[in-house]
Formats: sequence, structure tokens, C-alpha cells
Amino acid sequence: MPERKDSPPTPLGIYDRPGNERITVIELTALILSALWLLGAAVFFVVLDPTSSGADAGGALRFIMVMLAVFLPVGMIWVAATAARSSRVMREESQRLQTAIDAMRQTYVAQAQSRSGADEPSVTRKLDEIAAAQRKAETALAMFTSTRDAIPPQLPVRVEPVQADDSDDQVVLPLGTPVEDLNPPLERSDFVRAMNFPETADDREGFAALRKALKDRNSAQLIQAAQDVLTLLSHDGIYMDDLRPDMARPELWRRFAAGERGRAIAALGGVRDRSSLALSAARMKRDPIFRDAAHHFLRLFDRMFAQFAETASDAEISELSDTRTARAFMLLGRVAGTFD
Repeated sequence: MPERKDSPPTPLGIYDRPGNERITVIELTALILSALWLLGAAVFFVVLDPTSSGADAGGALRFIMVMLAVFLPVGMIWVAATAARSSRVMREESQRLQTAIDAMRQTYVAQAQSRSGADEPSVTRKLDEIAAAQRKAETALAMFTSTRDAIPPQLPVRVEPVQADDSDDQVVLPLGTPVEDLNPPLERSDFVRAMNFPETADDREGFAALRKALKDRNSAQLIQAAQDVLTLLSHDGIYMDDLRPDMARPELWRRFAAGERGRAIAALGGVRDRSSLALSAARMKRDPIFRDAAHHFLRLFDRMFAQFAETASDAEISELSDTRTARAFMLLGRVAGTFD
């Protein structure tokens, strides 16, 4: 096979396949030793003729011994030469591999340093954007919560004088009806959507459902309590979107709504994230504000869900159990021992 000329260098420029050397010093040494041995054997057996003085008995055995004496050393010489050549090739190959590995390590370290230097600003910028979006959403929620009492009623109360009868000149005024009673009842779909809170600052449907839920007194209390615990949990880096709880069947949620507690409904506490559970348990023990907020939220969720399950379908219960508020209930319920 003809040798390649002007072959391009390897990517590393260091590790090249060794060329095929036809004759090396090892082969030359083996040839010289073989020639010297054969020459000495020829002189011994031809010139000196050691068999001339002996009898012809055992000629065949003598011939075999002569052949062994002549060619066995030659074979041993070439075996040693082959082993020496293989050892030399392996040693050179090992050196080339070590050099290539060192070059690859240096190249990898250099690329990693350059890549990390280029990625750090982008990663930092993305984290800042996520934190800014979170703060913006929390600010919007706080604004809607704080201003829910200032929202003007869509149906103002009209008080008109009513005559009791013709014989009495006094005017009877009816008692004022609360604004909550004039508002239409909250739809279950809007309630479930509000329990999940708006996804982003541009989530118009989420904010619309949240406005409707804030007009309902019971729902507004639960939303405020859920917002408080979610904000406190975020201080420890615990976000409901990061949790992937095991979803329980609607039948189990209905048993919870009916008042069943303990191990029978332990499957409702589907949060298995150990770090979130450990951080929440430690915060529950050392922070009385967090503990009070968590118990208040659990009580409101318990009362709300008992009312919700009376008219909700299995699909609506499953949808509610996948909201951020329900995930917070699963997490804090396990920490508080609701499912023990």
C-alpha cells in the first residue's frame, strides 16, 4: 500500500499514527546473530566434522540433534526480536496516547473556561428576568387584593320609599342589602382558575378569574391566605411550579371533604420532594408567623373544599387538585401532620 504524502494533521496536531518501518535495529541484530550462529554451526559440523570419528549407529537421532542445535537458537533469536519489536511499538503508542490525552484535557479546560465566561452573563440575565416576572406577578396580586374593597359594585343599591298603607303617613325604608349578595355566584371554573393564580403578567383570563373570586368573601379569604403562604415559601426557594405531586383520585378528595382524616387519606399528600418538605418543616418549627399563616391557610382550604365538593364534578375536583393552591395544601398538610 503506497504511503500517503502531505496527509493533513490530526485535530490535535499531536497524535499521528506511526509509520510502518520495514527493518529496524532489532531485525538487524537478529539477522546478524542468526548469521553468526549458522556460520559457527557450519564450521563446527562441516570443517571440524565431529561425526567422522564416531560410528554410524544412531545416525537418525544424531541428525535430529544436529538440526535442533542449528535452528533452535535461530528461532529463539527471532522470537526475542519479535517480542522486543512489539514492546517498542507498545511503548511508543502509549507515549502518543498520553500526549493526545494531555492535549485533549488542555483543550477541554480551555473551551470550558471560555464557554463558562460567555454563558455566565446570559444565565444571570435569565435568572434576573425570572425573578423580575415573579415580583411583578406578586405585585399585581397584592394590588388586586388590597383594592378589592374599593371596587365599585356593578349593581348599586337603590333605596326607594315605600308607603306602608294609606292611613299611615310614615315612610318605611327597606334595610340595605350587602354588595356580596347582589353579585352573581362565582362559577366553579372561575374559582378553579383563581386558585391557580395568573401564569404571567399577561394572563388576562387568570386575572379576570381572580377579580371575580376576590369579589366573593370566602374565596377572597382563601386567596389571601394562599398568597401569604406562597410568598413565604418562595423566600426559601420553594415554588409550586417545581413540585410534581402524585395526583389522588377524586373519590379520596370527596372522603376528605366529608371529614375523614389521618392515614386513610394519606395519598392526598402527594408531594414527595424531600428538600421542600425539610425546608418547610424547619420553617414551621422556628418561624411562628409562617406557622400561623400555614394553619390559617389549611383551615380555610378545608372549609372551602367541603363546600366546593358538594356540587363539583370529578373532573373539576381533579382540576382543582392540580392548582398551585392545592399543591401548597399537599405540602403544608404533610408538614403539619394532616395525613398522619
